[in-house]
Amino acid sequence: MKLATPDLEQQVLAELTEQLGRPAIIVGMDEVGRGALAGPVAVGAVAITTSTPEAPVGLADSKVLRPAVREAYVETITNWAPGAVGYGSVDTINRAGIMAGLREAGMSALAQLPVVPDLVLLDGVADWLTGNDLFTGFDTPKVRTVVKGDLNCTVIAAASILAKVARDELMVGLDGADGYSWKSNKGYASPAHIDALSRLGPHVHHRTAWQLPGVTHE
Repeated sequence: MKLATPDLEQQVLAELTEQLGRPAIIVGMDEVGRGALAGPVAVGAVAITTSTPEAPVGLADSKVLRPAVREAYVETITNWAPGAVGYGSVDTINRAGIMAGLREAGMSALAQLPVVPDLVLLDGVADWLTGNDLFTGFDTPKVRTVVKGDLNCTVIAAASILAKVARDELMVGLDGADGYSWKSNKGYASPAHIDALSRLGPHVHHRTAWQLPGVTHE
């Protein structure tokens, strides 16, 4: 299993601190649930600065860690650095699309942090955080996308773990979880989930603006 390293974030912190003439603050950010058929999308955010202690050992992309390991890391991560999880609602996704849902979740996570970042290290290729369609009046921080950031950057890996654990817990507790097997599939397109969609039809927690498998679309 490949472990994330602090090399990129430490380089960025050093460069920003020199440019700003003060200790810089950066946030690692990652999403969970983008491709799910049901439930909100979640975004984790973790803030670090030049005075943040060394990252916990063993951080990695949440998808490669066993559930029990992910859950055990939550307290370790939040003791290490401020962290938060925001959600983009099913309503937002259905009305405005997944990018708007991601932005809603990301801005919510940032609003919960006790610091304002100078830069967000965002996992992936596309910058879905920047924009003013939903958040006019809110300043979006500068964003730097990091391809495979959850695999290679400890602060992004930490954010992915927070988001994954929080969203999994939310999906297990949603009404309808038993009928659609959300306890096991967490809203993703498993065979059991698709079979339930064909038998029961969409639930209020489904992303009905999408072409859901197992559902007849006019």
